[in-house]
Amino acid sequence: MKALVYHGAGKKAWEDKPRPTIKESTDAIVKILKTTICGTDLHIMKGDVPAVTDGRIIGHEGVGIIEDIGDAVTNFKKGDHVIISCITSCGKCENCKKAMYSHCEKGGWILGNLIDGCQAEFVRIPYADNSLYPIPAGADEEALVMLSDILPTGFECGVLNGKVKPGDTIAIVGAGPIGMATLLTAQFFSPAEIIMIDLDDNRLNVAKTFGATQIINSRDGKAVEKIMKLTNNKGVDAAIEAVGIASTFELCEEIVAAGGHIANIGVHGKSVTLHMEKLWSHNITITTRLVDTITTPMLLKTVQSKKIDPKKLITHHFKLDQIIEAYETFGNAEKEKALKVILTS
Repeated sequence: MKALVYHGAGKKAWEDKPRPTIKESTDAIVKILKTTICGTDLHIMKGDVPAVTDGRIIGHEGVGIIEDIGDAVTNFKKGDHVIISCITSCGKCENCKKAMYSHCEKGGWILGNLIDGCQAEFVRIPYADNSLYPIPAGADEEALVMLSDILPTGFECGVLNGKVKPGDTIAIVGAGPIGMATLLTAQFFSPAEIIMIDLDDNRLNVAKTFGATQIINSRDGKAVEKIMKLTNNKGVDAAIEAVGIASTFELCEEIVAAGGHIANIGVHGKSVTLHMEKLWSHNITITTRLVDTITTPMLLKTVQSKKIDPKKLITHHFKLDQIIEAYETFGNAEKEKALKVILTS
């Protein structure tokens, strides 16, 4: 089969790889119908995730058709259309029993990280009964690709960890796909103000159509000043970091109100400065999280009922064998006006 293969920082290739086979009785082999590229994949390509080694097939999102199943798989059969979760869960270990699937002792975030992933024609999914979701008949499969990762990530790591509640003023730093997913799902809790902060005017204008009440381009270095003016110098109740670089996390530290929450979503490849000399007395809660995907079933229902429309996050379409071109587009999002790209097998 063909797959996108990582060969070290800045090096990738669309090349032949062996087609995956059943290794354990709990496995499923899924033929990829649609997949996408994540901001985390860009971090991997920069060398920010050292666990990813030369030869790894990248990707952890997609929908597909089950081609084969192990003898122990009971929830699915060959031919079923499924959503692939970015998190693999055995369902039995101590962490899974705490619903902390991201730290499953036999799984977690392994697809496209510790084992071969979804940017390929076929992928092996361990613990298929707990790591796949059935696609309802007639569902828009492109929209459901967003349920693999970005919707549960934005909701769990940003909205839930940020303790967003009715009447809050929140700031989302980063208007990329994860920030947009956070924006969409934050509206479940009716915050009074949702301030989107980014360097890209196009993404900010799109955010306005998605429900942002205020947009701020931080390129001029005056984002803190503007936010303080908007909040009567109090700051925001929840500052949600959705980029993964030092400057955006430190911006969250500067704009959070006393008693507020800093919810980190971004994948950080380098250290950040924690300004405890300012924060120690401010009753601030700082959270980190790798998505557990515990909210995926609920989010699937909201998509099916049209309470949210994740398909509007999709801006570009490619064939799977055009994935190198798709990476160029996604990696130059400002120039290309890109949010999520869809690759179709």
